[in-house]
Formats: sequence, C-alpha cells, structure tokens
Amino acid sequence: MLQTMIVGSLPRPTWLVPAGQMYVNWRLEGDALKEGQDDAVLLALADQEAAGLDILTDGEQRRRHYIWGFCEGLEGIDFSRLVKIQTRGGRYGQLVDAARVTGPVRRRGSIMRDTVKFLKRHTTKPVKVTLPGPMTTTDTLADEHYGNRRTLAMELAKILNEEALELEANSCDIVQFDEPCFNIYLDEVEAWGIRALEEAAKGVHAKKAVHICYGYGVPVVLQWKTKNTDWSHYARTLPLLRTSAIDMISVECAASGVDPAVLAQAKGKDLMVGVIDVGTEEVETAETIAARIRAAMQHVDPHHLYPCTDCGMIPRSRAAARGKMKALADGAWLVRTELIEKSRRGAVMGYRPGEQEGKRS
Repeated sequence: MLQTMIVGSLPRPTWLVPAGQMYVNWRLEGDALKEGQDDAVLLALADQEAAGLDILTDGEQRRRHYIWGFCEGLEGIDFSRLVKIQTRGGRYGQLVDAARVTGPVRRRGSIMRDTVKFLKRHTTKPVKVTLPGPMTTTDTLADEHYGNRRTLAMELAKILNEEALELEANSCDIVQFDEPCFNIYLDEVEAWGIRALEEAAKGVHAKKAVHICYGYGVPVVLQWKTKNTDWSHYARTLPLLRTSAIDMISVECAASGVDPAVLAQAKGKDLMVGVIDVGTEEVETAETIAARIRAAMQHVDPHHLYPCTDCGMIPRSRAAARGKMKALADGAWLVRTELIEKSRRGAVMGYRPGEQEGKRS
C-alpha cells in the first residue's frame, strides 16, 4: 500500500547545468558529459533510496529539458534555429523558444534504453522512466511540416511507442508519459489526445502512466496558480482516462486548488496523487503529508494510491528536494502504519482482512 515515488525530475548538480534552470546547455562535453551524467544519476538514486522511496527514477539527469531531451534524438526537428511560439494555450502569457519541425519525424535509434539499463544495474527497486506525451510534445514544437496538430501528435505517438516498447524490453517497470496539456486543451484531449496517448502506449505490458499537472514550480507558473480559480479540468479528463488503456494517472493535489473528491472519477485506476508542493523551498512535515494522503484515501483505495510529488523538482534546491522526498516517504509510512494497525483490529478502509487482496486482483 501507498508506494511512494517522485513524478520524475530532481535538481541537477551544478557541474552539469546552472542550478534551477530549465532550458540549458551542458557544462561538460563528450566523455566528460557522460561520466558527469552517470554520477548525477547515481546521486539521484542514492537520494531517493536514502529518503525511503519505493519506486525510483533517474531524476531526469540526462535531459536538459523533459521534452527537448527526447526530441533532440529525432530526425525532422531542427534545433539550430529556434523560433518563438505561444504554448500551453497562452496560459502563462509569454512566448517561448521552440525547435522547428522541418520534415517527417523519425527516431534515429533508442533514446532512453541506456537510461533504464543503467538504473537496473544500480538498484533492485522498481524503476520508472518518463517520456513526453504526444500532445504536450506537439504543443512545444513549431510545426513547419505537417500543418496539423493532430497529425503531428499521432506521428510522435508512433515514435514514443517504439521507445516505450524498447524500455519495456529492457525491464522498465513503469513507463510514464508527461501530458500537462491534458489540463489545458480539453476539447482536443477528447477529440484526439486520449487516442494519441493510447497509441504511444500500444502493446506495452509494463505499467503505463500519464502525468497531468499544472506545471513546474517556476515563477511564471506560480503566478498563474495564485490567480487561477478554475480547477475543474480533471473532472473532464479523468472520466476519459478511466476507460482508456492507461494503468496509472498522476494528479496534482498539493499546491493546486483541486478537490481530492475528483479522484473518484478515475476509480479502478492506480492514482499517483501529488501530496508534495514543488513550488516552494519549504519542506513539509510528515504529518502534513499524512493528512494529504488521508484526504485522498477518502476517494481512492490505498492499494491504488501512490503518494508522489505534484510535478518535477528541477527548480528546487537539492536540500529542499531531499527534504521533500523524506517527508513524502515518512508521511506515507505514518498512514501505512495506521492501516496495518486497523487491519490487525479487523478492518482496513471498510474491508475485512484478506479482502483487500481480492480487490487488488
């Protein structure tokens, strides 16, 4: 019950990139860069292990951005001359640099295979690898070739599927697709976004997850969050995902105004519920995390509930990230201990001992 993990990213050591930056250039090159990334992944694993997390990632230490890091391995995308575009439906009121789609997108070869192989060599715990979702990737590129968002997304979905199948073949336990745009383009999610996501996950027998949040803890996003009054997006996307082939859904609940009651609309799916606010350096107490988990358990069976962070922690300091991960594990431990004690007394969330195993199957 209540297995813990982070959404994906952790702060990167300053020998790789300047602290807290998102779109960056590496400070190392060639063999030195590979060695530095390997060392950074080992530190990320050690920090997660020390915190007591149950499912581990590489902290996305090998990617300078969660979308660019994947797209840089594709043909048909030009990073040599970036252009300014509006992304995320203009939610944050700024234009951002974007690579240009100049021809058919194709994989040159595996992009993340060595990532999962490295993880498997250095931990015996389950591992998760994150990939950008087709809709969010489409939204982050300047399309000069296909001329249609849906067409580009479906082509990207085929490429992501190739990558996901290769991750599974190398013993990846969870393949996660990041789709923050599922909280923005609700009509498109219904029209083709779910279909593109399922195409990306097609034939993958490892657990398939989708991460849907309200963005990193960076100033422009935090400014929007403080002013936003409409948190109804999950009420539309979760019922769609409930009938999809996706196994696990990641929902932001700590820093947003999302009512945990909406989680019931994805009943039957595993839910990664954000109980760690990634927009602040303040480290929550274990008791605060436990209270957030209990609130989620009013709507999600504990065997389907995976406490996690709201989003990635690249913008945070390494000290804050370590503290937040430990608070996450400790808070889950408190609630898990309570549930075990209730089980010994004859009931867990309204079920007799032994019945939970039947529900899990």
